[in-house]
Amino acid sequence: MTLDPQCAAILQEIAAAGGGALGQDDHLIARAAYEARTSVYHHASGDLHTVEDRTIPGGDNNDLPIRIYTPVSVTTALPVGIFFHGGGWVIGSLESHDHMCRYLAHEAGCIIVSVDYRLAPEHKFPAGLEDCLAATRWVAAEAENFGGDPARLAVVGDSAGGNLAASVALVLSDTDKHIQLKLQILIYPTLDFTADNKSKVENGEGYLLTHRSLETFADLYLPDRDARSDPRASPQLAKYHVNLPRAWIQTAEYDPLRDEGRAYAETLAKAGVAVEYKCYKGMLHGFARMGGKVDEGIVALDHAAAALRSAFETP
Repeated sequence: MTLDPQCAAILQEIAAAGGGALGQDDHLIARAAYEARTSVYHHASGDLHTVEDRTIPGGDNNDLPIRIYTPVSVTTALPVGIFFHGGGWVIGSLESHDHMCRYLAHEAGCIIVSVDYRLAPEHKFPAGLEDCLAATRWVAAEAENFGGDPARLAVVGDSAGGNLAASVALVLSDTDKHIQLKLQILIYPTLDFTADNKSKVENGEGYLLTHRSLETFADLYLPDRDARSDPRASPQLAKYHVNLPRAWIQTAEYDPLRDEGRAYAETLAKAGVAVEYKCYKGMLHGFARMGGKVDEGIVALDHAAAALRSAFETP
């Protein structure tokens, strides 16, 4: 399928504006550009009961901001999705993905806890991952205190956040077996820093996320090239993938990361993990965040919300 017309229009808008966040070499300029464009992608969502900002202990006992989205519900103990935003481990925030979290909380009927983990290059690997682990452990311990059900937890992330969600699931399966995640939702995730595949060649230029921007983010997050083979950074390279939570993996046809998501789905399936995989035709990287501009972005979020509901209903 050819590139979706709505995605093509976004590429034209970004080009006319002089290039977007993913084309910037200066990470501070990239952050500002990413946040500035967030409002363009906002889409409507239903009303929530509460949206609350809190600070909890992070991976190095740092102050870690989180945002808790609680839907309107008559249920007293709601399932909880822990959300890690995308942005190459360098850009992104609670604000940049606020509209996605609101939508998922409302449509899935679950609490969403969004995590404002530390960013590179100020905080390189594994600082962001340690924050995401700390937040997940905090949710498991404290869920009942904010209306959540600690027996029904999931991790959700897009792009770099998908990488963090997969890594959290892997680490917890080794270190925190008492935390039984029901689901991992990986939205166009990065899963292997050593990957050399067809989608990186086909889609490395001209489709928003480029080969150059991938390398820039990797250099900022993982300047130690040996660390890129660490399974905590590249979940695909883990020795074992057994006993991981069910997975829902979404990719985009015109995304250089497409084949990483497909390969990980195949790896999980071979390890006996229940996994569903869907590649969205005509889409480019980041489309699920673009629901205000790209109709298929809402479709993808609806699929993610349905996966959450299904997983949380499974005994």
